[in-house]
Amino acid sequence: MSRTAAIRIDAQDCAPARWDEPARGTLSWRTLISGDRTASEALVCGIAEMQPGETFALHRHAEPEVYFGLEGEGSVLVDGVAHRLAPGVALYIPGMAEHGVPEVTEPLRWFYTFARDRFDQITYHFTHEDPATGQRQE
Repeated sequence: MSRTAAIRIDAQDCAPARWDEPARGTLSWRTLISGDRTASEALVCGIAEMQPGETFALHRHAEPEVYFGLEGEGSVLVDGVAHRLAPGVALYIPGMAEHGVPEVTEPLRWFYTFARDRFDQITYHFTHEDPATGQRQE
């Protein structure tokens, strides 16, 4: 069995990404580890960033996720319950739990991770979108 070599990633070398549809959220994120970018498997991780007034719409995905607060303070809704996210705070989000960050009043950064090979394997289901079409429900 061969073993993958260690990988070193500088977050500043990773371009920020955003949703094409602002209703999904106006946050940005930098994917650090993902099998389509790095010689890695079974783990996806990155850093999410929000500025005052930005949002991350309620959504679900099959994979459990962990948030670990790096900077700032905010509230993450998980199945309707608000949880404080701040530096040094870890938040486990079960698979298919509805979660999001409705809005922040100060800059907020957190590390996130999923047990998948690549970020593009994670299917987001946004609460405000029709599950069949992915279009906004009125």
